[in-house]
Amino acid sequence: MTKTPKITRECVKQLLETKYIRVYDLQYEEGRHYYDVSRRPMDRLIAVKNAEEFRSVYADAVTCIVIIETENEEPRLLLSYEFRYPAGRYLLSPPAGLIDPDDGIGEEALLHTARREIREETGIVIRDTDSVRVVNPLVFSTPGMSDESNALVCAVIRAKDLSELSQDGAEETEHFDGFALLTREEARKVLADGCDANGIPYSVYTWAALVWFVSDLWKAE
Repeated sequence: MTKTPKITRECVKQLLETKYIRVYDLQYEEGRHYYDVSRRPMDRLIAVKNAEEFRSVYADAVTCIVIIETENEEPRLLLSYEFRYPAGRYLLSPPAGLIDPDDGIGEEALLHTARREIREETGIVIRDTDSVRVVNPLVFSTPGMSDESNALVCAVIRAKDLSELSQDGAEETEHFDGFALLTREEARKVLADGCDANGIPYSVYTWAALVWFVSDLWKAE
């Protein structure tokens, strides 16, 4: 068995800092380097946390699994086509956004962020008749190159119609190109095909939303 790498604050060197992203060198052994892309400043970097600190880490962002129930129609999963810069094109995506410092902490912050992002990206205002709950407080995007993480929140919207849907709330770098409202069978096909109706791949968070929807896990309170 190989020796487990030990990453301490003393062996971490920051290589790049911009407004939105940082790059760290995790020198876990003499002459051994592992590079970590992170949104977090040094004092919040996940790699150097001990076991107790790790268990209480908060997510960087929230991804929303939005399911719409309208009268006389079967439930549909609400996704959108959002421009994703690293992919250079519009990808089938669930509503999502970063947690702001003033969103609070813990579950309150996750639900507050989810409500805000759903309103901004879909036009839907969460009401008392709707259901919003945390599915998972933190899942890593790709710990092979980044410590970025998302919480997963499910919102079940009970609406009379779809007239509320809008993408006019897009901010700054956000660009959208319409919605995809998928029935259970349509979602199953997107899962089976591994791409959207245009043959374009999607993110693992879209995959998670599809699985949560078609598995009917969203129906369990």
